[in-house]
Amino acid sequence: MRLTTKGRFAVTAMIDLALRQGNGPVTLSAISERQEISLSYLEQLFGKLRRHQIVESVRGPGGGYNLARKAADVSVADIIIAVDEPLDATQCGGKENCHSASHPGGTRCMTHDLWSTLNEKMVEYLDSVSLQDLVDQQKEHKPAEHRAADKQSVVVMHRPQAAA
Repeated sequence: MRLTTKGRFAVTAMIDLALRQGNGPVTLSAISERQEISLSYLEQLFGKLRRHQIVESVRGPGGGYNLARKAADVSVADIIIAVDEPLDATQCGGKENCHSASHPGGTRCMTHDLWSTLNEKMVEYLDSVSLQDLVDQQKEHKPAEHRAADKQSVVVMHRPQAAA
């Protein structure tokens, strides 16, 4: 299971916006340029974020977007759910009809509880991380060219192979 670009871009754009709070409204074109995200895609995402009262729009010259709430009061889960990102590792979408999903009487797969519990843990974790936490992380980090040398950003897990 992977988080799609919708969720990734929404969180990235929200960090960008939150980093610039206090300097007036932030334009989507500025976020688009800084984060290399399509302007039309940002417009779609911010429409959803506005409807969920996570951002507010300011119209007219000098307009753009501001946070509708404090960054500490917005969780990553709030952002991802607002843009309709599915957080579901089950095959059946929680309907418990993994086998024969096209038939109403389909049965649960043997790993349904495993994936369902993973869903709960993902939401729990994403709900525990605030937008302010992510902003603070960005303020602490060194420039990207130095960060890459310090550590790998993707964790790859391998189990040792048993000797044959």
